[in-house]
Amino acid sequence: MSRAKKHFGQHFLHERSYLDRMVAAIAPQPGDRLVEIGPGPGALTLPLLAATGELTAIELDRDLIPDLRNKAASCGRLEIIEADVLSVDLSALAGDRPLRVVGNLPYYISSPILFHCLHHIDALTDMHFMLQKEVVQRMAAAPGNRIYGRLSVMLQLVCEVTQLFTVPPGAFRPPPKVDSAVVRLRPRAPDQRPDVDADSLSRVVRTAFSQRRKTLSNALSPLLSAERIAETGIDPRARAETLSPADFIRLTKAL
Repeated sequence: MSRAKKHFGQHFLHERSYLDRMVAAIAPQPGDRLVEIGPGPGALTLPLLAATGELTAIELDRDLIPDLRNKAASCGRLEIIEADVLSVDLSALAGDRPLRVVGNLPYYISSPILFHCLHHIDALTDMHFMLQKEVVQRMAAAPGNRIYGRLSVMLQLVCEVTQLFTVPPGAFRPPPKVDSAVVRLRPRAPDQRPDVDADSLSRVVRTAFSQRRKTLSNALSPLLSAERIAETGIDPRARAETLSPADFIRLTKAL
């Protein structure tokens, strides 16, 4: 039995009913170019590999790799990349075959992984992740919600975000202290994505939410004057959490 390591933030999903639901949500098909982040002992890896015949796994914990390789030998062709996913060029990995990315993500690094995937969005067909429930709620939050923020805006501008189902702590070994949830991210068509510089957009969103209680005119003062904000049709006295994702595109264009 593989032992979870606290410093890697490992919580291995073991309850079959939730594994089956996740596989059904992903709906793997022969020929899919699946990439799994953090396969652990392979509970999700093996049914996905059996369905598609091939899978690439990115695993940082080298101690898990020999057992995973042995388990997968009879299921299909498993390629294992021993690395931190943040160092993996997903676009280069895809080549001319877009990736379907899946994974039970370590909670402590889930947001960086999500932003890393956004950086390679043109190389992805879809993403299915198990995350802390609170993070999934933030990802899908609507304007005006107190948990709506930078993650909500940046993801929703580029992807359709769908919360699928919740998973209780007891489905994992060891059990985490919080509920988890599975989310689906589908990249929007290129012509539906922001037509502004990505770095500028990120800077505007990050600055706007850096001081949530302040009005836009105060929070964005390093970037835009109140007059310039007003010219976009947005009230400078509004707060970032009340703006739609599209509003942030207008503010970015005002730069």
